[in-house]
Amino acid sequence: MPDTTETARQVAAAALAVPGVWEMHPGRFGEVATYAPGERISGVRVGVRSGEVHIVTDLTRNLTIVGEEVRAAAERLAGVPFVVTVEDIATATDPDSTPDALSLETEER
Repeated sequence: MPDTTETARQVAAAALAVPGVWEMHPGRFGEVATYAPGERISGVRVGVRSGEVHIVTDLTRNLTIVGEEVRAAAERLAGVPFVVTVEDIATATDPDSTPDALSLETEER
């Protein structure tokens, strides 16, 4: 069985490389993550038969295309079907909509 932690790292990096993905999202209660000793990879869960990726996207990008690109990259890396969830949307016109600001807002909720 492949190393789930390394696969989750690769999936997160691939998702963040897709144009329109601002950041990974840990889910409403922080439940979407892969855990390893001393490490938490937020926004990615990889299982034996499936996986999931949760992201924050840029409103100026086509959400369907962004989701499809993330899904394709994740499935290519992990070799299992993935579900992509857009948890939040950011806008470049909002001065508070930066990846850092979004992280703080998510933690405060």
